[in-house]
Amino acid sequence: MADIDIQAKERSEIEFWRDSPAERPEADSVESFIHKMSEARVLLEELQYHHIYFTRASSILELGAGQGWASCLVKKLFPGSRVLASDISSYAIASAGKWEEIFKVKLDGTFHCRSYEIPLSEGEVDLVFCFQSAHHFVRHRRTLREVYRVLRSGGICLYLFEPSCRAFLHKAAHARVNRKRPEVPEDVLIYSKILKLGREAGFRSEVRFNPTLTNRGPKELLYYYLLEKLPPLRHLLPCSADFLFFK
Repeated sequence: MADIDIQAKERSEIEFWRDSPAERPEADSVESFIHKMSEARVLLEELQYHHIYFTRASSILELGAGQGWASCLVKKLFPGSRVLASDISSYAIASAGKWEEIFKVKLDGTFHCRSYEIPLSEGEVDLVFCFQSAHHFVRHRRTLREVYRVLRSGGICLYLFEPSCRAFLHKAAHARVNRKRPEVPEDVLIYSKILKLGREAGFRSEVRFNPTLTNRGPKELLYYYLLEKLPPLRHLLPCSADFLFFK
């Protein structure tokens, strides 16, 4: 992707949170709240499955946090951990206070930054996670190298519940997700590529396909039911996935 395209995509991400009637800092949208709490059901499943990594982490950073609601949920469940939330858009992260009030927690820090320019020291955090946001990142190689830098030795990065596919299906899968939500350009992660970039950054990389039926629409329900019952299809067809990067 040319730099001009990257800059335009990043700008659209930033401005979405400024201009969206439902998501801008001064908005108070019931629909947005309900949508995020529906997504929280999936995050709770993820946190239960990956519980051991969060339990062991004394410091946690969320990349691509949006308004920071997922970080607030993590802080609620793991109150002894230092939890930081970041997003590329200052307009998004400005709403973190709303979610702190809802969850009755106080995050240990919020800031805006690109995923590949994290203003933390080397080895400062034990765990980095993204929830449904890594497919918005445009520079995965640089992002994974930067994540490697800020993680302590033995740390882990989790890309949770990301749309993924094989390379030959990427064009079709990309077109589909952008028909569903055209306001901000989205991507589908080619899982073999992401795993390779993780290894190049120095990680031991794994993928876990996750065809949960939670929070699926009527049309998606049958599709993911088949993926759940027929595991080989997860490797062939587009499927939500977790990426695990061990330092």
